[in-house]
Amino acid sequence: MRTILLIIIGISSLMAGSFTRNVGGVVTDSRTNLEWQDDYSDNSKSIKEATWQSAIDYCENLNLDGKSDWRLPNINEQVSLVDDKKYIPSIDAIFQNTSSSYYWSSTTSVRYDNSAWFVSFDYGYQENIRKTGSNYVRCVRAGQ
Repeated sequence: MRTILLIIIGISSLMAGSFTRNVGGVVTDSRTNLEWQDDYSDNSKSIKEATWQSAIDYCENLNLDGKSDWRLPNINEQVSLVDDKKYIPSIDAIFQNTSSSYYWSSTTSVRYDNSAWFVSFDYGYQENIRKTGSNYVRCVRAGQ
């Protein structure tokens, strides 16, 4: 009986959400210890859209929640946000500002020149696209 109870507790802790929202518009993921931007008040409350290089520059210059060490996430970090049990958007509902569209990652494509990877939060798939196009931006930083 004790073993069954421990298994149930273990499974429920795995199923519990790993995200928390703070007052400053930042969502923290306790599994990865990453903090994610979910406040776009610096952009008239609109999710930032930019070319790949402009997305990198935007994140590097972002000052949010009193922190200035933001950056564009790599593809693995970006994929960690995908909730494959949800669609349109395929991300935890704690994120209040998400478009079901492409979000840049900092990971460049090895296969195609001048391309980088993105995650689409409609169904959570990943692909690469030319860096000159305009896509959404969500910045990340290492949590404390």
